[in-house]
Amino acid sequence: AIMRAVRQTGAEAVHPGYGFLSENAAFADTVEAAGVAFVGPRGYAIRAMGDKIESKRLAAEAGVATIPGFEGVLGSEDEAAEVAASVGFPVMIKASAGGGGKGMRIAWNEAEARSGFSISKREAAASFGDDRVFIERYVEEPRHIEIQLLADGYGNCVYLPERECSIQRRNQKVVEEAPAANLSPETVRRMGEEAVALAKAVDY
Repeated sequence: AIMRAVRQTGAEAVHPGYGFLSENAAFADTVEAAGVAFVGPRGYAIRAMGDKIESKRLAAEAGVATIPGFEGVLGSEDEAAEVAASVGFPVMIKASAGGGGKGMRIAWNEAEARSGFSISKREAAASFGDDRVFIERYVEEPRHIEIQLLADGYGNCVYLPERECSIQRRNQKVVEEAPAANLSPETVRRMGEEAVALAKAVDY
């Protein structure tokens, strides 16, 4: 329906809003294939950043700090327990394609790593059609700070003021606040520069 409206009106650009279509790589590809500007990242960037395993790999290559963990795909309960022990408990088992707090389990020991692997894998398959899971160190009482970016498709990218999303329920943001309180300008600058580095790494 949207592409039909684009053709009928002769639109030169499509702004997808936020959430939903703005995070749909196939839609971005369809718009660009029609010769229309998509106001947002290209399909490749959406796919890469929507895949947690791939995005962490790209971040590491770009010199961006990430939470320690195992960036490969876990294949079994035994491997999950072994990897979790090597990373150091507690760990978070996560769905690679996940979001919205689904496909995530905290493990405090090897037994929980085994059960968490199976549960996360099932939830990931049911919720996202992708059962890949990975492990990273669990950070207790973290702050969730997001850096907003603006890029023009010609290699220019800048970071905008940060926002705090630490108030959550079931790993879902409840309140967003900007600017973040008690965050030094130096920390914001470093986070912003790393966000830009990652954006450029995926041709955002």
